[in-house]
Amino acid sequence: MAELKLVVSDPDTGNTYQTEVDGQDANRFLGRSLGDEVDGDVVGLSESTLKLTGGSDAAGRPMREDVAGSNLKQLLLEGGVGFNPEKDGERRRITVRGAEFSEESAQVNATALGDEDVAAAFGEGDDEDAE
Repeated sequence: MAELKLVVSDPDTGNTYQTEVDGQDANRFLGRSLGDEVDGDVVGLSESTLKLTGGSDAAGRPMREDVAGSNLKQLLLEGGVGFNPEKDGERRRITVRGAEFSEESAQVNATALGDEDVAAAFGEGDDEDAE
């Protein structure tokens, strides 16, 4: 059984919300690739879809869209996902994971597509003034 941390971003407000998914809800992400869309019922967004935008494994290795499959691969990177160069022309060999979600995936990043209120689905809302 897969167990994943799901991070959903709301493009309207710019906020992100985290939740843990396991069992059948987590299995619907397995075999999907970055850029795919998944039904939002996993987090209570019945009228929205989730676009998969990124993820990582338990060791923190990021997923890259330009690497096929779900295996680890060492790439010589000049920048982008997985490496932020400090000097001009700096390159470094970095281990990254492919674009397909698998049992080794620990985190899934997604964007909510639709008009539904994402904060309400995660049990958060306009109660910030109450504190």
